[in-house]
Amino acid sequence: MDFRTACVHGSDKRYDVTGAVSVPIFQSATFAHPGVNRSTGFDYSRSQNPTREYLEAAVARLEGGTEALAFTSGMSAVSLVMELFSPGDHVIASDDLYGGSIRLFSNPSSNRGIAFTYVDTCDIKNVEAALSPATKAIFIETPSNPMMHVTDISALAGLAAAHGLVLIVDNTFMTPYLQRPLELGADIVIHSGTKYLGGHNDTLCGFVVVRDPALSERLRFLFKTIGPGLPPFDSWLLIRSLKTLALRMDAQQSNALALARWLLTQKMVDRVYYPGLQDHPQYETQRRQATGFGAMLSFSTDTPDTAVRILERVKLILYAESLGGVETLITYPMLQTHADIPEKEREAKGIDGRLLRLSVGVESAVDLIDDLDAAMNGR
Repeated sequence: MDFRTACVHGSDKRYDVTGAVSVPIFQSATFAHPGVNRSTGFDYSRSQNPTREYLEAAVARLEGGTEALAFTSGMSAVSLVMELFSPGDHVIASDDLYGGSIRLFSNPSSNRGIAFTYVDTCDIKNVEAALSPATKAIFIETPSNPMMHVTDISALAGLAAAHGLVLIVDNTFMTPYLQRPLELGADIVIHSGTKYLGGHNDTLCGFVVVRDPALSERLRFLFKTIGPGLPPFDSWLLIRSLKTLALRMDAQQSNALALARWLLTQKMVDRVYYPGLQDHPQYETQRRQATGFGAMLSFSTDTPDTAVRILERVKLILYAESLGGVETLITYPMLQTHADIPEKEREAKGIDGRLLRLSVGVESAVDLIDDLDAAMNGR
């Protein structure tokens, strides 16, 4: 089945006898049993709800996994995956991750006795050098947030398999439309569904998708026990949004490339970080493992004053945290997504007062360029 068709038609599960085209919202906390030792397949919505089950089946189909789990946020999804590990375990992670993931690893997870080593995962030799007998997993984000570094998923999957490690890939930026890590050898895919899968900046959501049934069983037990399941109405919003995922990604990606090329021509822009530009250091890796380059880009201005001026003058583009919605958003990573990272560590990665991040939406690229031009150049 073509990906676009799968987006529209979701999963094969059916719960309604009226012929309703839209999946029903089963706004129920509990479900009655037909009798003793008999069940409809549902008992309590913390364990499963029909609307969430449909959504999970649809996302699993899109990612090519055996099962997906839908969470109340992307961070709750990451948190539950960390429950797979025990005190004394070691995880190797990309050194350029979303600040929320680093905050989680540095506090709750580390407090549980899990050790983390951050390396530049673009070079597999760095990962090999960080291996220890206690290493249990590799956690990557590709392209990374906000510097757009690209990690070779297949290469790391081979390394992980050789050492019996779990490879976890945050696929939020690419979505399964553009990149399918499970097919490249990853064991777990994570999404902040709040972003492109939801696509409208109107609900929080997260996903974990796996290909191994045994791993799925472990995660489902934790999921039922801890209770971070996405509510029925939010699940319905995601079902609705998935129908236009491919259409939105095509439009947003096209706009992102147009903006990246325009930014390259601006004298007050020192550097543009976008994996769709041929001078990106991992351009060929991105071409090989994905079918596109996404709609996220970052750029460094000549001075912090220029960055602040842009943030305060944009009108069509919204100065806001988050990404992936139909509206174009501009973010100041230093003060927003990565504010909790120590200053020296943050600036060593290039996340300083000159760096801005753009989540490009579906508006006219001409209008977006005009807005940036006016904000930057006073036109």
